[in-house]
Amino acid sequence: MTSSEFPRTVAGGVSLPRMIVGTNWFLGYSHTSLAKDGFIRELQTRERIAGVLSVFLERGVDAVMGPLSQHLEDAIRDAEDRTGRRMIRILTPSFNIRPGGPPENDPEPVLDRARELGATFCMPHQCVTDALLDRMYGVIRDIDKYTAMIRARGMIPGLSTHMPDTIPIADNTGADVETYIQIYNAAGFLMQVEADWVMRIIHQAKKPVMIIKPLASGSLLPVVGLAFVWSTIRDQDMVTIGVTTPDEAREVIDLSLDLLSRRPALIELQRTRSKELLEKAGQA
Repeated sequence: MTSSEFPRTVAGGVSLPRMIVGTNWFLGYSHTSLAKDGFIRELQTRERIAGVLSVFLERGVDAVMGPLSQHLEDAIRDAEDRTGRRMIRILTPSFNIRPGGPPENDPEPVLDRARELGATFCMPHQCVTDALLDRMYGVIRDIDKYTAMIRARGMIPGLSTHMPDTIPIADNTGADVETYIQIYNAAGFLMQVEADWVMRIIHQAKKPVMIIKPLASGSLLPVVGLAFVWSTIRDQDMVTIGVTTPDEAREVIDLSLDLLSRRPALIELQRTRSKELLEKAGQA
């Protein structure tokens, strides 16, 4: 294993690590069950999240993606204080796109809040972006209005999507965005078309792409999910991955560095009674 810092890329003129810290396993979005969501929220105190983030920062993974959350922001600041390094915030706000919603969820106050939380990148969440997508006319309605509001607040705009059409439509219409968030994993989890189609979309994208859910929300072993995404995306693209503990953070960093360097993934394996014969055979 290596202590070297993580490889980097550039999006919107900003240097970013090619690995980004995901936050579903901090904030309680398990994609498994309500009970699992509750367990995560109860487990992940500010101190525990800061401990995980500190491991990432120490290894040069200095970018985190998530919603507007004071709980997350408090933990980020604690990790920054522990390590003396700054975390780049990639925030994915949701807001009203039709009149009549709660005033506090209107775009202006939400984007003001994103700026207050120190967002470098502001990427409207999938529930905003995909609702604006008009497949009939091949446009993302009102996107220029929202990206202008993001720019006016000193943040860099991007788009988060679950739909395969969003990236090519944004590219074809010249949307003012610098990067994209796209689901991509070997299991096809939450993907609307086959993985090979999403692979092509990523490779043809005019801007760097941030992959999310590489392990299909825990359905894939890390070595399986990470080997797939790292070997099939471009050098400018990034992988967002969430973990629960500092040891898991170290594991996915070391595993990814091995995979990117085309080295054997020499991770310590799980040991169970059913594998005792395999272990003895390997030592013979």
